[in-house]
Amino acid sequence: MSMLEKVCVRDYMSTKLMTFTPEMEVMNAVHQLVKSGFSGAPVVDVSGALVGMLSERDCLSVALVAAQDTCVAGPVSQYMSTSLQTVTADVSLAHLAGMFVSNSQFRRYPVVEGGKLIGQISRSDVLRAISHCC
Repeated sequence: MSMLEKVCVRDYMSTKLMTFTPEMEVMNAVHQLVKSGFSGAPVVDVSGALVGMLSERDCLSVALVAAQDTCVAGPVSQYMSTSLQTVTADVSLAHLAGMFVSNSQFRRYPVVEGGKLIGQISRSDVLRAISHCC
């Protein structure tokens, strides 16, 4: 068994996350992403359940609306991706690395437990783990 098969997502995931709500004005979300330097963030409802992800790619379509005449483009729910692939905290980093390789469009996976968002794991988190373990 390799070192990365013994290490779990929970050991390297981020738990302090920027999140958005579906009702939030998307331009506010864009401003927050730009200010933070993040390339995307989870979207959660009032109960903390993951309902979507808002990425830079999703936000590019905001430009088409915001460029018209106003900087009000609608709620985050209008732009977020809802076809989500998630992981649980007990998934091995070896398995997760394989997921990143086979789904190259994903830069991060939300980590959920009981339907609630508990963290996020990114490609760079996996590289950090490899650096520590190897």
